[in-house]
Amino acid sequence: MDMMTGELTKLYFYESRLETFKGWPFEEDCSCTPENMAKAGFIHTPSENSPDVAQCFFCLKELEGWEPEDDPLKEHKAHSSQCDFVALKKPVEQLTVEEFLKLQKERQKFQIRKTCNQAIDKFQEAATVRRGQIIKTSMGEE
Repeated sequence: MDMMTGELTKLYFYESRLETFKGWPFEEDCSCTPENMAKAGFIHTPSENSPDVAQCFFCLKELEGWEPEDDPLKEHKAHSSQCDFVALKKPVEQLTVEEFLKLQKERQKFQIRKTCNQAIDKFQEAATVRRGQIIKTSMGEE
């Protein structure tokens, strides 16, 4: 698929992010409405136990435990100050191709970092389990 179309870029657009907020628990009379969440770069990524999980499509920061008075943009900046999407000074539709490609490069860095961190965590968990098995074996506790 072409990098400038489809799945890789659709979440840059407000309408695509807004579409993900089906079943969002905060609809009216609050700050964290689906519209404000989508404007702040979030997509709705609920789980069975957490219906209010939202993730920035760009920096991949996940936030949950939203309160009606929470301002999505302020929360995003507070929890992910390095997010280039939040720092944008103009709408995505007004970016030049060069600006967009630089932005997409930064988004890829966030995705690579998250994937690497997940792999490291998985390895460390496996190493801890294996270490415990080795200790048990060496003590004759099979």
